[in-house]
Amino acid sequence: MGPHKLACAISIVGLLCAPGAVRAQFATPDKMGGAGILPPTVPIFPLQDVMLFPNISRPLHIFEPRYRAMVADALKGDRIIGMVLLRAGYEAEYDGRPPIYPIGCAGVITDVEELPDGRYVIVLRGLVKFRVTSEDRRRSYRLARVEAIPEVADDEQRAALRRQRPRLTTLLAEVVAPGSEPPSPALSDEDLVNGLAQYLDLDPIERQELLEQKDLASRSQALIDLLEARVRPPR
Repeated sequence: MGPHKLACAISIVGLLCAPGAVRAQFATPDKMGGAGILPPTVPIFPLQDVMLFPNISRPLHIFEPRYRAMVADALKGDRIIGMVLLRAGYEAEYDGRPPIYPIGCAGVITDVEELPDGRYVIVLRGLVKFRVTSEDRRRSYRLARVEAIPEVADDEQRAALRRQRPRLTTLLAEVVAPGSEPPSPALSDEDLVNGLAQYLDLDPIERQELLEQKDLASRSQALIDLLEARVRPPR
């Protein structure tokens, strides 16, 4: 596990690891109009190793013409973009519509800078998981018909997250770079789990498996299992 990425993940307020040149400002979800409503069709931004998790921010550099058009259209509307992971072998048809994993996460653009050459630097704040059911091919970029998969922790899950947090933070202390700040106690259990799932130095498939967990408590336990395997690898 890369100590720099891990340190970045747990020491930055809000778990936002923006590049040094990007100064991101973002709203909290309860301040965003319609944040709990996912439209039936959203533009999707497929990448090979970058993902988004609910309530966590992600800085993105948009440079391909089709995705510049995607951002421009999103800014004219609800500012929502879905992120999905490309499946292995995408390189052969990257310029088209290569296969993707069906479970992704939608986010809302909370900060944007349009550069002089037409590129964008944006910050996307995670809203809700979704499942892709089909695609609409009428645009140069990819549009997906989606079904939202809300993750709302009930009392049982919140209790499980509270029990799991000490173990999670203990494991982090064993792998974090010396001198890094521990997670703030003020950070909610949910945001700690989702922030680490998004920013830990993981294999993309491991990250996808975390996103696909049925609930937050299951994701937290899966994170613990991953960290335990790295801290104490099998002999």
